[in-house]
Amino acid sequence: MWERRIRTYSGLLVGIFVVLHLINHALGLISMEAMEAMREFMEPVFGEPPGALVLLLALLAHFVLSLTSLYRRSTLRMPFWEGAQLALGILIFPLILAHVAGTLMAGQMLDFDPTYEYVISALWVADPVRGAQQTVLLFVVWGHFCVGIHFWLRIRTWYRAWLPVIYGAAVAIPILSFLGFANVGQDLQSIADRDPDFLNRVFKPIIDSDPNMVADLTRIEPNGWYVFAAILGFVLLARLGRRWHRNRHGTYRIALPDGNVITAPVGATILDSLREEGVEHAAVCGGRGRCTTCRVHVGDAVGHLDPPGEVEETALTRVGLEPEVRLACQCRPREDLSITPLLPPTATAAQANARGGIQGREQEVASMFIDLRGSTKLGEEKLPYDVLFILNQFFAEMSSALSETDGHYAEFTGDGLMALYGIEGSIEEGCRNAIRGAASMAERLDQLNQRLAHEVREPLRMGIGIHAGEAIVGTMGPPTAQNFSAIGDTINTSARLESLSKEFGCFLVLSEEAAKTAGADLRALTPRETSVRGRDGAVCVYTIADPRTISFIETPA
Repeated sequence: MWERRIRTYSGLLVGIFVVLHLINHALGLISMEAMEAMREFMEPVFGEPPGALVLLLALLAHFVLSLTSLYRRSTLRMPFWEGAQLALGILIFPLILAHVAGTLMAGQMLDFDPTYEYVISALWVADPVRGAQQTVLLFVVWGHFCVGIHFWLRIRTWYRAWLPVIYGAAVAIPILSFLGFANVGQDLQSIADRDPDFLNRVFKPIIDSDPNMVADLTRIEPNGWYVFAAILGFVLLARLGRRWHRNRHGTYRIALPDGNVITAPVGATILDSLREEGVEHAAVCGGRGRCTTCRVHVGDAVGHLDPPGEVEETALTRVGLEPEVRLACQCRPREDLSITPLLPPTATAAQANARGGIQGREQEVASMFIDLRGSTKLGEEKLPYDVLFILNQFFAEMSSALSETDGHYAEFTGDGLMALYGIEGSIEEGCRNAIRGAASMAERLDQLNQRLAHEVREPLRMGIGIHAGEAIVGTMGPPTAQNFSAIGDTINTSARLESLSKEFGCFLVLSEEAAKTAGADLRALTPRETSVRGRDGAVCVYTIADPRTISFIETPA
């Protein structure tokens, strides 16, 4: 986290200076005097100690952290914008050497004020090639800054509304800056053409200085290039050495939902491992642990993974993800695991802070589906508001039955609902509570029919299906309509059992699995095997006319 903060704040500090510096250049469209006036205003802040020292340290820290980021990457395969930001950030250091040596360091060493007249004359009149290099530097610095700001802020909810304004400023500032610089450069070129002594007068502080000090200044840039090349080469060689070491000291395998398995060296993040194999995976923030779009469900592997670090923990907590969900850009496995990406590779910044997708854990639960019979006929006989009145009372009673038996309402299906039992307790207690819930619903339906005797021609009827087994339980659904629910074969089977209650003409279809788990005393009933649509093999079930008659062999403690 401290490294992330240093990178952010050092980049912001340098960025603020760059924005003001380019605006200063743009004033050249007015006059050189306007440029000079703003420079003199900024000089005490950025041109003299301690401001100049802080700015240089921020620039150096940002450069070092860029190299650190390059070293830590297990692969150089990355999205174009991410590679562009990294490359531009590294290029700033060698390109800026001449500018720093010719202005800040020259001013301090030779004791003169590097005015705009001096700087632009040197770059536009005396050495146009150097001027072209500094123009390239302008767009390199600005490009790095804009990419960094965009991919830092685009996960903010307010950023999209302000994007047109920010985009306009991002395009206008460097163009106006160059035009202002060129305008003054042309004016100075005209003066130099008319006055042969112009450059001698402008560069008099340099000409009159100690030749040895001037020579030292001229050596700063080439020496800096040698240092830069050595450091960059060392980082690239260190990456190769680290990869060789990792491959010798263990690998892990990642099983993907499509059945593919990839092998990666221990120490590589899941995101880097996927990218190395060319597997597309979402990472809006570029793998910095900000956006959570690279989130994956790791299942049981969470037990042998290192706990989330501060950066990952902050992101996971912000979005409220389950413990079995980790960020692929931060997680470094040591053992084999299976992952399920929770967002598509095309995920956008809008999904960065949305829970979205399926975020849950495997758990044994009892699943119940209920359905109100004859709701279509009821709609034909009654006015819409009358139907709504009846349905509201029906669901109020069913909801009360769930509450008193520790059931969890999961989904509403128009004239029915889905409920889960055993989410927080044991699966045995969950199955018993599900049967008790069905009994309570039967009792409440009888009471409701008595109250509605004068409202409906025929008593309301309903069917229930209950099954138990493993399911993925957690928060799921689209970002704007999240709910705590479950998916899996167990859920699908209980839904099919509810539909079979109509075919069998009974109130409850209870799977043998749920009955045995609950310890239900159904010795007087004969189980029957039935096929379930969409499921291989038969399911053994009990058809029960009235769940209130069910007792339990073992009474729970």
